[in-house]
Amino acid sequence: MMHNYEFKFSARLTSSAPHPVALPLAESQLSPRALYQDVAERLRQQIFNRELEPGSWIDEQKLAADYGISRTPLREALKVLAVEGLVTMKVRRGAYVTEMSTEDVRQIYHLLALLESDAAAWVAAHATEAQMGSLRTLHEQLEREVHQREFFFATNEAFHMQILALAGNRWQQQMISDLRKVMKLNRHHSLFKEGRLSESLDEHRAIMRAFETRDAEAVRRLMQAHFNNGLAAAAA
Repeated sequence: MMHNYEFKFSARLTSSAPHPVALPLAESQLSPRALYQDVAERLRQQIFNRELEPGSWIDEQKLAADYGISRTPLREALKVLAVEGLVTMKVRRGAYVTEMSTEDVRQIYHLLALLESDAAAWVAAHATEAQMGSLRTLHEQLEREVHQREFFFATNEAFHMQILALAGNRWQQQMISDLRKVMKLNRHHSLFKEGRLSESLDEHRAIMRAFETRDAEAVRRLMQAHFNNGLAAAAA
């Protein structure tokens, strides 16, 4: 038999979360860890959807009541998001959604350019034909979605994450995943700029051509330029 607060929270997640979540489990199957992870994911989505704005104070009491849980799993979830950089804990003031400065954005783009260009160069040199085919499929999807910003965003991220998956360096994947989460806090995302989707697609085309010829150094250079152009668009 589940505790009431756990069942209530699971029901809320099932009905309102933007992504599917697991159905309620029997108490013997549900570890204390599972509940705060569900809470952390719900909070992530509220932050990414701007339901909780960057810089805003997180009202723990209200959220716990909204979720139908005690404050203990909520506080554990906030610690997870603080490690990821999405939440900032302030002494005697509580938790706030992290707000990105111009310098934060510059530094994160710089790291992403280095890490993702390295992964892409490795893929160009070592990926199988079948693995390269998975990148072609995602690129073709980008071509179709260039005038549909929301879909383009999702496929663009999937393309980049597929490169990381093919490179197979789990430490690199973890670092980039965390950096990309924080980048979603940026109010001035590069792809918001007028005309940037088309420019980004042109850059992806050049990257794909270099992938097809297995030119690892060209892929590295083009991927770094891709991020540098993204930073310039975000700054503008």
